[in-house]
This record gives sequence, structure tokens and C-alpha cells, in this order.
Amino acid sequence: MKNTALTHIHEGLGAKMLPFAGYNMPITYEGVNAEHETVRNSVGVFDVSHMGEFLLTGPNALALIQKVTSNDASTLTIGRAQYSCLPNNEGGIVDDLIIYKMKEEQYLLVVNASNIEKDWNWISSHNDLGVEMRNLSDDYSLLAIQGPKAVEAMQSLTSVDLSAIAYYHFEVGDFAGIEHVIISATGYTGSGGFEIYCKNDEVEQVWNKVFEAGASYGIKPIGLAARDTLRLEMGFCLYGNDINDTTSPLEAGLGWITKFTKDFTNSEALKKQKEAGVTRKLVAFEMQERAVPRHDYEIVDGSGAVIGIVTSGTMSPSMNKGIGLGYVTVANSAVDSDIFIRIRKNDVPAKVVKLPFYKK
Repeated sequence: MKNTALTHIHEGLGAKMLPFAGYNMPITYEGVNAEHETVRNSVGVFDVSHMGEFLLTGPNALALIQKVTSNDASTLTIGRAQYSCLPNNEGGIVDDLIIYKMKEEQYLLVVNASNIEKDWNWISSHNDLGVEMRNLSDDYSLLAIQGPKAVEAMQSLTSVDLSAIAYYHFEVGDFAGIEHVIISATGYTGSGGFEIYCKNDEVEQVWNKVFEAGASYGIKPIGLAARDTLRLEMGFCLYGNDINDTTSPLEAGLGWITKFTKDFTNSEALKKQKEAGVTRKLVAFEMQERAVPRHDYEIVDGSGAVIGIVTSGTMSPSMNKGIGLGYVTVANSAVDSDIFIRIRKNDVPAKVVKLPFYKK
């Protein structure tokens, strides 16, 4: 099992550590609900250094990205990032990822920790264009500083105007005494903030200075358990739960990152699927009684017939009610549809709702 450069700090802080995607990661420090509220109301810091980073360089870098991703990366300008996915040949998704345009002919791809080797092999297998590929995953650390007070709390650490970094934009600049740090705003929590990419031998200094600067703002370390409840309240997909090798981006509501203005892996089949219409859809639902939906619970209709499956579920700390995502037949996918979640042989009523669950 791999450690991040900050594992010893998490252990020293008394974090509950568990294996996640092959890494020894902090799951909670003081409890999910308290950490969740910290990010919603002030500022919290996640160590997400387990994520993967690939650097693609060369005159054909964009062409390779266009070939393997569903979104249109030709619209990117330097300093902008884009959410996308890697379709497979069977109609599913290899992974979802974020693409950063670092400079002309150079892009940084940020992929999920559990898929680093899989994604590297997949992209490499399509690289007949001579693109230089570097896997930086083991050399770089990543901190997500999230919450409504993140910008104010961290501004003293950088000459970059943090408030000027728009959503899905980034700057390369100084931060916490380190030069050439990537400061991006692609948050996964819905509460604002930004991410810091730096080298492993720099991240401890960054972590310490971040906590010094944020002390008067009530800054706290946050574990991956609260990261999951925060992203679910926004309805953001988690690879391995809501999307995987068998889920189509169109079924998952990711048609907005599936651009048929270009050819990409399996684009013809996906285009046909769009024209014919999908048979199931990923929907958001709220429990109508006090109950907690969980991954893999069956979703049924009023007659008890199985119509789908829960992919993510939790008791929402912000709303104090059970919420979830799941795939259901198209006939049961409209907002306000009544569905039922089968929990220990009981069919508990739920209602399909519009995302996000959490509204500021």
C-alpha cells in the first residue's frame, strides 16, 4: 500500500486511516458530519495526492486528447481546465478526468487514483502520434482547500489574486513560499475553494503554511468520507460508483461533455445511442421517510418490480435526509417520479429530484 508525502502528518493528527485505491488515506479526523460542516461553512483541507497526473507534450498532444476523450479539448486556452471522460469501445467509460492546458502543445491530465495504470495503458495504446507522455503521479502531491472562506484565508500565501481564478480556470504561481505551483479552481465539494499541485518534497511546507494562514478561519483537515458526502450533495459522479466501464456517458447525464463535433473512441456508437435514446438514466432522489440508501440497493416501482439500482447514497449532513443517485428505467426517470428503495426487504418511498441536492 502506498503512502502520500503527508501520511505521517495524518497519523499524527489521529486520523482514521484506511486503504483507498491502493493508498493509505485519511478517512475521518473528528467525524464525517463535523468535517462536512467545516467545508460548507468555513475552510477545510483534503490531501488528495493519490490522484494521478499525466503530462502530454508535443505538436500532436491535442490530437491524442481529442481522440481518447469525449469533450472538445480544442476549445481550451492556456489557464483553463475541462471536465471530460475516456470512453471505451463497449459504450462505457474508462475513467473521468480533468484536462489542463498548461501551454501550447502541453496538457496535464488528472485522473482517478484507482485508474492510474489503467488510464495510462489506455491512452498509451492510442498514442500512435508520437506524443511525449510522462506519468507524474508518484512525484506530485495535491491539496484541495475547500470552503467559502478558502480564498480569504489563503490570499496571504500568494501574489496570485485567488478571487480572480474562475471555476475551471487555473494559474501557475507562487504559493506558501514555493514557486511554480498550480493553483486551480475545479472543486468537487460545491463550496468554492481551489486545489494546489506541488512536488512531494514541497507539500509539507505548503500544508504547514496553509494551516498557519487559516488558523483564525477555523481551518481543519478533512477526510475522504466527508469528501464523498460533499460531492454527493452536489450530484457529482464518482468513478466506480455512478460511472464505470459499463455505464454510457449519455446514461450518466454526461451528454454535456460528449461532443459529436469530432471523432473520438466509440463516438459513432454513442451517437447512435443518442439518436435512439437511452433505456436507463442516472437520477437523483430524496428519501421521503427517514432512511439511508446505500450503494447496490435495488430501486423498485409501486408494484415492487425492480427498475434500477442505487449507485451512491448517504444521509445528507446539510439536509438531514437520505439522498442518493441511481440508474432507473427512462419511464421512471422524470423529476417528481415516485420510486422506492428496497432496504432490508422494506420498500421505502423516495422521489426523483433535480440536482444539486444542496442549494447554498
